[in-house]
Amino acid sequence: MPNRIDQKFADLRATGKKALIAYISAGDPNLDATRELAWAFEKAGVDLLELGVPFSDPLADGVVNQLAASRALEAGTTVPGVLKTVREIRERSQLPIVLYTYMNPIYRYGFEAFHRDAEAAGVDGLLILDLPPDEDAQNAELSQQTSLKRIRLIAPTTPEKRIAQLTNGASGFIYYVSREGVTGERTEIASSLPERVAAIRATTSLPIAVGFGISNPDHVRQVAQHADAVVVGSAIVKQIGEFGKDPTLVPKLAAFVQPLAEAAHA
Repeated sequence: MPNRIDQKFADLRATGKKALIAYISAGDPNLDATRELAWAFEKAGVDLLELGVPFSDPLADGVVNQLAASRALEAGTTVPGVLKTVREIRERSQLPIVLYTYMNPIYRYGFEAFHRDAEAAGVDGLLILDLPPDEDAQNAELSQQTSLKRIRLIAPTTPEKRIAQLTNGASGFIYYVSREGVTGERTEIASSLPERVAAIRATTSLPIAVGFGISNPDHVRQVAQHADAVVVGSAIVKQIGEFGKDPTLVPKLAAFVQPLAEAAHA
């Protein structure tokens, strides 16, 4: 069976569409809501789901996502709980799922055990924010042989030689961070986006997803002109922070992401 990420991008490419990737923090406001949101997002047109594994020191995240991680931890979210939720999502959904995580939660769980259990739960890829590819080459345990795709991050400040090194060890897709700094909404798209995406494309045939700062359908349409996928995170997480205790949270969030998905697919 092909990896769900590969299959999704192949299906979208065949129909001339771009992907919408939605990010939420697993366990915010609780893991039951995470499961329900995943199911609702798929129906609303989301193509891939990034689940943040909550961590107490999320250095790459802005205040919106930091608060989401704090809420998830306060709700009792653990790595085993996140994997259990993925298994529950899989009972009704084949939506590709990428875990967005830092090294600390993986090492506490056990590196080999984490990869094995994530794969068994139905995770399709890993985006490990603080694991540079140089470390893979120096530590055999960091290169687990599983079907999990290893998503790589590339920043606006990444030198061209480094881009080739990053894409060489990547699979699934490349995540281009369109702005310097941490996650968070922005009012406009970086003018350097077309040039930077072209530079990455010159080194890889993998799909390129662009994220950081994308918050509305107009942004999605602009980015989709250049990228294969558009990632919306903080804008969605902000809505969860606002409506987390609202009994209509799930339909409210589904209504929020649907026009984003439509913009990507247009």
